[in-house]
Amino acid sequence: MERLALLRSFSFSSAAGRTFIFGSGSRCQRLISAQYQQRQQLRQLRLLRRPFSQNGAALRRRWMGSRRGFSIAPQAVSTSPAPTSPSGTDESNEIALKLGFKKVSEEFIDECKSTATLYKHLKTGAEIMSVTNDDENKVFGIVFRTPPKDSTGIPHILEHSVLCGSRKYPVKEPFVELLKGSLNTFLNAFTYPDRTCYPVASTNVKDFYNLVDVYLDAVFFPKCVEEYQTFQQEGWHYELDDPSDEISFKGVVFNEMKGVYSQPDNILGRVCQQALFPDNTYGVDSGGDPKVIPQLTFEDFKEFHRKYYHPSNAKIWFYGDDDPTERLRILGAYLDQYDMSLAPNESRVQLQKLFSGPVRVVEKYPAGEGEDHGKKHMVCLNWLLTDGELDLETELTLGFLDHLLLGTPASPLRRILLESRLGEAIVGGGMEDELLQPQFSIGLKGVSEDDIQKVEELVMSTLEKLAEEGFDSDAVEASMNTIEFSLRENNTGSFPRGLSLMLRSMGKWIYDKNPFEPLKYEKPLQSLKARIAEEGPKAVFCPLIEKFILKNPHRVTVEMQPDPKKGSEDEAAERELLEKVRASMTEEDLAELARATQELRLKQETPDPPEALKCVPSLSLDDIPRKPTQVPTEIGEVNGVKVLRHDLFTNDVLYSEVVFDMGHLKQDLLPLIPLFCQSLLEMGTKDLDFVQLNQLIGRKTGGISVYPFTSSVRGKADPLSHVIVRGKAMGGRVEDLFNLIRCILQDVQFTDQKRFKQFVSQSKARMESRLRGSGHAVAATRLDAKLNAAGWISEQLGGISYLEFLRNLERRVDEEWSEISSSLESIRGSLLSREGCIVNVTAEAKILEESNKYLSKFLDAIPSSSPSGITSWTSRLPLTNEAIIVPTQVNYVGKAANIYEGGYNLHGSSYVISKYIGNTWLWDRVRVSGGAYGGFCDFDNHSGVFSYLSYRDPNLLKTLDVYDATANFLRELELDDDTLQKAIIGTIGDVDSYQLPDAKGYSSLLRHLLGISEEERQIRREEILSTSVKHFREFADAIEVVKEKGVVVAVASADDVTKANEEKGGFFEVNKVL
Repeated sequence: MERLALLRSFSFSSAAGRTFIFGSGSRCQRLISAQYQQRQQLRQLRLLRRPFSQNGAALRRRWMGSRRGFSIAPQAVSTSPAPTSPSGTDESNEIALKLGFKKVSEEFIDECKSTATLYKHLKTGAEIMSVTNDDENKVFGIVFRTPPKDSTGIPHILEHSVLCGSRKYPVKEPFVELLKGSLNTFLNAFTYPDRTCYPVASTNVKDFYNLVDVYLDAVFFPKCVEEYQTFQQEGWHYELDDPSDEISFKGVVFNEMKGVYSQPDNILGRVCQQALFPDNTYGVDSGGDPKVIPQLTFEDFKEFHRKYYHPSNAKIWFYGDDDPTERLRILGAYLDQYDMSLAPNESRVQLQKLFSGPVRVVEKYPAGEGEDHGKKHMVCLNWLLTDGELDLETELTLGFLDHLLLGTPASPLRRILLESRLGEAIVGGGMEDELLQPQFSIGLKGVSEDDIQKVEELVMSTLEKLAEEGFDSDAVEASMNTIEFSLRENNTGSFPRGLSLMLRSMGKWIYDKNPFEPLKYEKPLQSLKARIAEEGPKAVFCPLIEKFILKNPHRVTVEMQPDPKKGSEDEAAERELLEKVRASMTEEDLAELARATQELRLKQETPDPPEALKCVPSLSLDDIPRKPTQVPTEIGEVNGVKVLRHDLFTNDVLYSEVVFDMGHLKQDLLPLIPLFCQSLLEMGTKDLDFVQLNQLIGRKTGGISVYPFTSSVRGKADPLSHVIVRGKAMGGRVEDLFNLIRCILQDVQFTDQKRFKQFVSQSKARMESRLRGSGHAVAATRLDAKLNAAGWISEQLGGISYLEFLRNLERRVDEEWSEISSSLESIRGSLLSREGCIVNVTAEAKILEESNKYLSKFLDAIPSSSPSGITSWTSRLPLTNEAIIVPTQVNYVGKAANIYEGGYNLHGSSYVISKYIGNTWLWDRVRVSGGAYGGFCDFDNHSGVFSYLSYRDPNLLKTLDVYDATANFLRELELDDDTLQKAIIGTIGDVDSYQLPDAKGYSSLLRHLLGISEEERQIRREEILSTSVKHFREFADAIEVVKEKGVVVAVASADDVTKANEEKGGFFEVNKVL
């Protein structure tokens, strides 16, 4: 579950880099980035059971934080194993037995340089994987098998609820208290279709064990099974403010899932999964169906916890450099309170038997009224691959096959589907194997009704042709190198490496299989490479297509039809149900319901007393280093270009960024930049078509990406605007990396009209999907565009203005291609220059030294001068309150203003205060009592914009009232020393977030671009550490300007906007986008 909302997710946001005064971006942003990176990096291997699914409800992430920051990766590579015990194996066995555990097996896992020991708790049968190494980013996780029998969302609601107070920590939200005063590098919870995970991570051992203890007490002894109001708050309840009012449904999960069920892609994923698995637990929605959630009773909720949240049904994971004996000691204190249970038998997931023949399912999804629905159909073909068990090598080979089919733009199945122009974008995740049985899904969205059958036929004929002819040898080599590079690099982004391994292991372990096996890829990888060398790729991969797809009778074709009436019909059905409930009540019943509503709200809005909060463990300021982490940086020059070098251990990988200035770009070309970046990587040269170029990149490097980057700069009117080319390669392939970067920058030809039109259609489909699923990000971008030039640029590159541009461009491509092609060349001409160029490289000293000659040769090929004239970016959108209308059951509400213009001068305390507002006032009022899935604030220290945002919010004007009351909340706030100290420590936890070497080098680059010195970082840190109550009062005056002069943007439903305009006399200017 998302413990708080998402944020701007595109890399060119004006928020990008704002926290590089300190280090990485916010924890919230890092989680988003990490999960995406982990999916992309490890999806090829398929040993990892990903924390994602086609079903939008398959995983609910729990997080908290602001929307600040640019997404980057953490942590250093583990290089050597730690011994299981300094006293030897026999002694460790004896210690384990004394603590109540039996060692089942132990292995050294060379792939992750770790010793892994499997224990069993003698009294309960609980299983523990204790992984020891020298990684300071310690990870703990406890996982329960939690298969639901219906779609009331019990696992999901329980996952929310257990962290709302426990026996040892009897406060409203220990989870939030941990966020306030912890140095955690990960704090979250996941609901899968068949299991629930509770992981934490920290580099500080004291902090780590605090987190572990709070989580163990939460899952085993939660208050929620005794407190009906927690069930109401997190799950569902009837709400009635006055006996004369209408009754409504409220509840955090209820509103979350209304948001999920508003997104067509999520609806498609749910329908596909349930159609593939009609006979087992995957045939229902563990996240909860909003139509079914109100059928859940408190008694069923309590029974589910009693039945499944038992040590006998638990898999427990420890990882890192802490004492393995202490791990067992901590666990024993909890597990020894239980006896053996039958829960493992009752929670076992049953296999879905294969169908005897294909099945077809037709469903509808809510579409916008008045829009053209001609090409809005979706079709997805799905296969359940087996009803038995696959060996590791077959799983690995299927993972490679998936990458060959779909892993890159050049992959044949993906390419042929998109080139067909039968649809706008791919749907279906390819191979999905995080459940008991693997599945394969592929299809298109943006399809006309007449072309549904053609899509199905094209999928089948393409697979048949590939099964017959096989794959190009270069494609196989590229896939092999890409996957092997990812495995050896082991870059899990900001996702802790130990958590990535836990999720990988859990994919087997949760089904009572070998937990060690998924961690060991080397042997099956070498075996697969040997087979390919000996038998040829055709003999290895083609039979798999035949067996698991073409001759597999268990095929489900799902067709989704747009229905402009469905949204209003669903809302009408809900109102009718609530009217029946109201009609069944007496006047006394209604009065009692109104009283209960007020009682619940009072409980939600009443803070825990300071003495109660002291039960939640936290660090002290003495545990916090006084100086920020510094990245070794040497600034030099090559051929007139500034070069930043970072000497860091990277496991023989060189990471490089080449930064080009967008300052010479004509303003009318700006919206073409994202498509220009895509074209560089997905169009061909004179000598190489795009497939060959893509394969060459895969064979020679670890990947190349190109994207725009924009940010305000504090104290300057003009924003930063750059295009960044990022690449990575092994030390021996650095020459290839720079040759390929030069090739894509200079040799790619913008002549493929058909492919460019594909890019436009794909981008338009992504933006339309983003409007429904990430309305908060759209609102944030729109707000910034009204308040500063960097925000306006970002909006042109990825907001509503960009969507409008794409819709117009899609029509223009056929008629004005020559002009568009020339515009792309003009962009290249204005960007490619050594003037204003910066190169950033991160690697070990030897590789840095050896790379100089290749870098020099690369820069020689870049023109030394650029077109005359600098573009001044001064445009902004009108300062009007705007409602962006989309078909949705929930809203995303934003309000912002520039507090620098109101006279505020930056002080480090603003980070502490912003985080505190989000963790307390907005959390309690927007989420807990307001029923939104999330509410948060953000202060962009570069532009001065302070903004509020809500996520999957049932309210609109009520939420704005909460925003406007924030300054008074700060003025009336009484902070004791413990609370203030926690707020400071939690902020430092964000500032000092863990980073991998590539992320350290990249964050150093962004600080350089933004003009942030080490001296300034130190000053801000000291200001954070010295934050006082006085600063809270002063900041209240600063954000008063948001109340008085702020502008509002809401992504919302037509009905809610109409009601708001009736109530506040045309408050919103209406912009119907979908």
